[in-house]
Amino acid sequence: MKDCIFCKIINKELPTRTIYEDEDIQVIMNTNPITDGHLLILPKKHYENIFDIKEEIIAHSIKVLREKIYPLIKEKLNCEGLTICENNFLGQEIKHFHIHVIPRYKNDNVDFSYNKDKITDLDKVFQQLTK
Repeated sequence: MKDCIFCKIINKELPTRTIYEDEDIQVIMNTNPITDGHLLILPKKHYENIFDIKEEIIAHSIKVLREKIYPLIKEKLNCEGLTICENNFLGQEIKHFHIHVIPRYKNDNVDFSYNKDKITDLDKVFQQLTK
Protein backbone atom coordinates (compact mmCIF):
# COMPACT_ATOMS: atom_id res chain seq x y z
CA MET A 1 0.00 0.00 0.00
CA LYS A 2 1.38 3.34 -1.09
CA ASP A 3 1.02 5.40 2.11
CA CYS A 4 1.60 2.61 4.65
CA ILE A 5 4.64 3.25 6.86
CA PHE A 6 5.23 -0.49 7.34
CA CYS A 7 5.11 -1.09 3.59
CA LYS A 8 7.67 1.68 3.19
CA ILE A 9 9.90 -0.01 5.78
CA ILE A 10 9.53 -3.39 4.05
CA ASN A 11 10.32 -1.80 0.67
CA LYS A 12 13.46 -0.21 2.17
CA GLU A 13 12.10 3.32 1.62
CA LEU A 14 12.49 4.07 5.35
CA PRO A 15 15.26 3.00 7.71
CA THR A 16 14.62 0.50 10.46
CA ARG A 17 16.36 -1.87 12.81
CA THR A 18 15.60 -5.33 11.46
CA ILE A 19 16.14 -8.26 13.83
CA TYR A 20 14.96 -11.03 11.49
CA GLU A 21 13.75 -11.27 7.90
CA ASP A 22 12.66 -13.97 5.49
CA GLU A 23 10.52 -14.04 2.35
CA ASP A 24 7.23 -13.62 4.24
CA ILE A 25 7.92 -11.52 7.33
CA GLN A 26 10.20 -8.89 8.80
CA VAL A 27 10.78 -8.42 12.53
CA ILE A 28 11.75 -4.89 13.50
CA MET A 29 12.39 -2.93 16.66
CA ASN A 30 9.47 -0.76 17.71
CA THR A 31 10.52 2.90 17.67
CA ASN A 32 8.15 3.57 20.59
CA PRO A 33 8.83 0.57 22.83
CA ILE A 34 6.83 -0.34 25.90
CA THR A 35 9.83 -2.29 27.26
CA ASP A 36 13.41 -2.91 26.14
CA GLY A 37 13.36 -5.18 23.11
CA HIS A 38 9.75 -4.45 22.05
CA LEU A 39 9.54 -5.85 18.52
CA LEU A 40 7.00 -5.90 15.71
CA ILE A 41 6.41 -8.83 13.37
CA LEU A 42 5.29 -7.51 9.98
CA PRO A 43 4.05 -9.53 7.02
CA LYS A 44 5.82 -8.34 3.89
CA LYS A 45 2.56 -8.28 1.97
CA HIS A 46 0.08 -5.63 3.08
CA TYR A 47 -2.84 -6.96 5.09
CA GLU A 48 -4.91 -4.50 7.06
CA ASN A 49 -5.87 -6.74 9.98
CA ILE A 50 -6.30 -10.29 11.22
CA PHE A 51 -9.44 -10.72 9.13
CA ASP A 52 -7.52 -10.06 5.89
CA ILE A 53 -4.31 -12.01 6.44
CA LYS A 54 -3.67 -15.56 5.30
CA GLU A 55 -3.58 -18.07 8.14
CA GLU A 56 -0.28 -19.44 6.83
CA ILE A 57 1.39 -16.07 7.45
CA ILE A 58 0.11 -15.94 11.02
CA ALA A 59 1.26 -19.53 11.64
CA HIS A 60 4.68 -18.75 10.17
CA SER A 61 4.95 -15.60 12.30
CA ILE A 62 4.21 -17.55 15.49
CA LYS A 63 6.67 -20.28 14.51
CA VAL A 64 9.43 -17.70 13.97
CA LEU A 65 8.51 -16.05 17.27
CA ARG A 66 8.70 -19.35 19.16
CA GLU A 67 11.80 -20.76 17.48
CA LYS A 68 13.94 -17.69 16.77
CA ILE A 69 12.76 -14.43 18.31
CA TYR A 70 11.85 -15.45 21.86
CA PRO A 71 15.02 -17.53 22.37
CA LEU A 72 17.05 -14.57 21.09
CA ILE A 73 15.49 -11.95 23.36
CA LYS A 74 15.48 -14.31 26.34
CA GLU A 75 19.20 -14.98 25.93
CA LYS A 76 20.36 -11.48 24.97
CA LEU A 77 18.01 -9.33 27.07
CA ASN A 78 17.37 -11.71 29.98
CA CYS A 79 13.64 -11.12 29.84
CA GLU A 80 11.52 -13.12 32.24
CA GLY A 81 8.40 -13.41 30.13
CA LEU A 82 6.63 -12.20 27.04
CA THR A 83 3.44 -10.42 26.10
CA ILE A 84 2.17 -10.91 22.56
CA CYS A 85 -0.63 -8.71 21.27
CA GLU A 86 -2.21 -7.53 18.06
CA ASN A 87 -4.84 -4.81 17.51
CA ASN A 88 -7.68 -4.68 14.99
CA PHE A 89 -9.67 -1.55 14.19
CA LEU A 90 -9.84 0.21 17.60
CA GLY A 91 -6.30 0.69 18.90
CA GLN A 92 -4.71 -0.15 15.56
CA GLU A 93 -2.68 2.96 14.79
CA ILE A 94 -1.09 1.60 11.59
CA LYS A 95 -3.48 -0.24 9.31
CA HIS A 96 -0.99 -2.97 8.41
CA PHE A 97 -1.31 -6.23 10.36
CA HIS A 98 1.48 -6.55 12.92
CA ILE A 99 2.17 -8.51 16.07
CA HIS A 100 3.68 -6.81 19.10
CA VAL A 101 6.32 -8.86 20.89
CA ILE A 102 6.88 -7.27 24.29
CA PRO A 103 9.62 -8.72 26.51
CA ARG A 104 8.58 -8.66 30.16
CA TYR A 105 10.78 -7.95 33.15
CA LYS A 106 10.09 -7.86 36.87
CA ASN A 107 8.93 -4.37 37.84
CA ASP A 108 8.55 -3.24 34.20
CA ASN A 109 5.34 -1.39 35.15
CA VAL A 110 3.40 -2.85 32.20
CA ASP A 111 -0.06 -3.35 33.63
CA PHE A 112 -2.53 -5.85 32.21
CA SER A 113 -3.98 -6.61 35.62
CA TYR A 114 -7.62 -7.03 36.50
CA ASN A 115 -9.44 -3.79 37.31
CA LYS A 116 -12.87 -4.42 38.80
CA ASP A 117 -13.92 -0.82 38.08
CA LYS A 118 -13.57 -1.40 34.32
CA ILE A 119 -15.50 -4.68 34.25
CA THR A 120 -19.25 -4.75 33.72
CA ASP A 121 -21.53 -7.44 35.09
CA LEU A 122 -19.90 -10.72 33.98
CA ASP A 123 -23.23 -12.56 33.99
CA LYS A 124 -24.78 -9.94 31.71
CA VAL A 125 -21.87 -10.13 29.26
CA PHE A 126 -21.99 -13.93 29.34
CA GLN A 127 -25.68 -13.84 28.51
CA GLN A 128 -25.06 -11.47 25.61
CA LEU A 129 -22.38 -13.74 24.18
CA THR A 130 -24.30 -16.97 24.52
CA LYS A 131 -27.80 -15.99 23.40
